[in-house]
Amino acid sequence: DPAAMRARCEDLRRDGLRLAVVPTMGALHEGHLTLLRAARAAADVVVLTIFVNPTQFGPSEDYARYPRTLEADAAGLAAHGCDLLYAPTVEEMYPYGVEAAVRMHVPRLGDTLCGAFRPGHFDGVATVVTRLLSMAQADLAIFGQKDYQQALVIRHLARDLALPGTIVVGPTVRESNGLAMS
Repeated sequence: DPAAMRARCEDLRRDGLRLAVVPTMGALHEGHLTLLRAARAAADVVVLTIFVNPTQFGPSEDYARYPRTLEADAAGLAAHGCDLLYAPTVEEMYPYGVEAAVRMHVPRLGDTLCGAFRPGHFDGVATVVTRLLSMAQADLAIFGQKDYQQALVIRHLARDLALPGTIVVGPTVRESNGLAMS
């Protein structure tokens, strides 16, 4: 739960350890593992989060069909440099319910390009990232460059709200045909 996550991270920081968090929605692939390895190289403790966030799905997008592979994702994470897996429930992340949740909005950056065709998507991203970063209070948070607009939104959000830690954007990992892994 969020309180336990926050307490564990506080204990680790109190011990003088450097923390990195890698937020994901699961269905892990080599792109995620690359971010995990980058976190391992930069920090003493690596936290990977898995949360399929309902607030970033639009009404015509199928949240229910998004792949949820938590058991498979969790298997072997330690071998890839993960020290702590945080996989909260929707009820834990949104204790008053999704409809009553406080939402973040990043003007301009979240409303153009992809955001113009997916209204509310980047509000959902900004909301869950704010929650995860405030819980972990990590020294760094590592995101993939695959979604360039998302990376810009998160950097803007973190700077504007003076969220703790540094936002690091890792390189895009591609399939053999050149398509970004997703």
